[in-house]
Amino acid sequence: METTLIILRGNSGSGKTTIAKRLQNHFGEGTLLVSQDTVRREMLMVRDQEGNISQDLIRQITEYGKGKCKFVILEGIFVKQRYKKMLEDLIHFYEGNAYIYYFDLSFKNTVERHNSRPQAEEFGEESLRSWWSPNDQLGVEYEKMLTEEMTQKDILDLICTHLEV
Repeated sequence: METTLIILRGNSGSGKTTIAKRLQNHFGEGTLLVSQDTVRREMLMVRDQEGNISQDLIRQITEYGKGKCKFVILEGIFVKQRYKKMLEDLIHFYEGNAYIYYFDLSFKNTVERHNSRPQAEEFGEESLRSWWSPNDQLGVEYEKMLTEEMTQKDILDLICTHLEV
């Protein structure tokens, strides 16, 4: 089975998880969703800092899906400084059958989106600002920008068009 890797990256609160879950529901059974927050915060309870152990587990889970799932969706902030090599290795592992999307939103828009989700009670604008990493594109071939003008439907349609599904 040929497997397609979809990478969704961007700042906290930009909509990555929402889109990832909608894609998983759209593609259906056997679609593997690997969430950085789930692995790092819930499974391992580690901070997102240089050398944290979640990186190896995220890579291993993502690699596991190749040949077993039609689609593997990897979503998270994945700051380029810490995760670029891992992401490039995964793109290579999937033999280039990877689609990379970066949520390129303003800080103001990100705060507005964040305030409408359950995590708004866990952390606020001050935390978002401390994590904020603007213009953090990987700079790899085929990386597509997703902008704040795009609706969830626009993003889902764009990705499905790219995948020809």
